[in-house]
Amino acid sequence: MFDQPESFVTADGRTIGGVMMEMKNITLRFGGVVAIKDISFDIREGEIRAIIGPNGAGKSSMLNVISGFYNPQDGEVWYKGERRPSMKPFEVARQGIARTFQNIALFEGMSVLDNVMTGRLNHMNAGIVSQAFWYGKAQREETENREVVERVIDFLEIQHIRKTPVSRLPYGLKKRVELARALAADPKLLLLDEPMAGMNVEEKEDMSRFILDVNDEFGTTIALIEHDMSVVMDISDRVVVMDYGKKIGDGTPHDVRNNQAVIDAYLGVSHD
Repeated sequence: MFDQPESFVTADGRTIGGVMMEMKNITLRFGGVVAIKDISFDIREGEIRAIIGPNGAGKSSMLNVISGFYNPQDGEVWYKGERRPSMKPFEVARQGIARTFQNIALFEGMSVLDNVMTGRLNHMNAGIVSQAFWYGKAQREETENREVVERVIDFLEIQHIRKTPVSRLPYGLKKRVELARALAADPKLLLLDEPMAGMNVEEKEDMSRFILDVNDEFGTTIALIEHDMSVVMDISDRVVVMDYGKKIGDGTPHDVRNNQAVIDAYLGVSHD
């Protein structure tokens, strides 16, 4: 495991804190198929942590374990110093963990603003009557949540499409709207599943900038899956590498780049 002090300041002035989440000996099976085999790694507060590997390595399965979509058969998930029991995704979301998806999962018939507002659902606690007549607590919540959403929209520079139906947007902007919805939840840990998949070079540059800004300005801890190695090496603090459900590397981008097991996996060296 990559060894670092409890907290430290990076070369660009960001503070990386102690361990926020720890995956301990995680094993996930689907019938006779082992998607994840005895993997351990941690995510530190304030860092950008990348999970990489060839197709079929188990990366999305691991992200689904972190977000509560899957419960592993073996191993433990620890979050903020406590062992996390089996939880449903909405319960995990209430802990301050939000995510985007590999395949865009937006409400196509709704506007950008309404889609981003759905990210605030866990912050809405008014009763049914108050919501139905939109008075009292419901009205105050709506106003407060709308202010948060508008700040996120401004931050991600999508003001010009805020009233546009999502179905009319190009692919790159849809990915940014999905990031906005996740960010509107005010997460402590933000999970990004291939945030730049299918993007052109300019769109990737924009998304990379926004991810770095979210981490820097909001202090949000980020764990991401990404296939573009140039992006991973540029924006990540640490990288964990998976291959055939196993962990084959873990460390700084420099360490991982020079790891022979990682080189072999990406070059397609045969597995004995």
